[in-house]
Order: sequence, then structure tokens, then C-alpha cells
Amino acid sequence: MSLSEEQVGQIAYLARLSLSKKELESNTKDLNNILNLAEQLAQVDTHDVEPMAHPLHMSQRLRTDEVTEKDQSTLFQSIAPKTGKDHYLVPTVIE
Repeated sequence: MSLSEEQVGQIAYLARLSLSKKELESNTKDLNNILNLAEQLAQVDTHDVEPMAHPLHMSQRLRTDEVTEKDQSTLFQSIAPKTGKDHYLVPTVIE
């Protein structure tokens, strides 16, 4: 698949881009190179390739889940206009 300068010009117009003639030629060439690369990649046989979750073979370093801060909810809620059982009360928006 390749794009003509007219098509790239239409795309630029839809994207509200103002391109000079030189920029239009350059962008057409660059976009066609990208599309050619995508076509080449599509031709690669990946039938027997197992999908990877991550490109690096490593395990995630996990830390222990520990509370490192003290509970300050009562301090934070002390300045709220209205509170309920450990939550903020706000005006009804949707009935």
C-alpha cells in the first residue's frame, strides 16, 4: 500500500495541518516508508512464536505490603462540612 501526495494532503487537511509542497513530498515519502515496513513485518511467519507478556525475561520484584503511614482520616475529616461513618457526605447530584 502506498499513499499519493493527494491522499496525504487530504489527511493533513483533516488533521488541520498546513503543509508546504516540500513538507508534503517529505511526509508522503516517510509515510510510505512506514507502510512498507508494516507490510514487511506482516509477511514474517510468526505461527510458532509464543506471545510474550514482556520483552525482558525477568520476574517482578515485589515488596511486602506494609502500612508505612499512620491513619489520619479523622484529622482530614475534621475540616469537612459533613461526614458519616468514616466517609464524606456530599450533596445529591443525581436523583
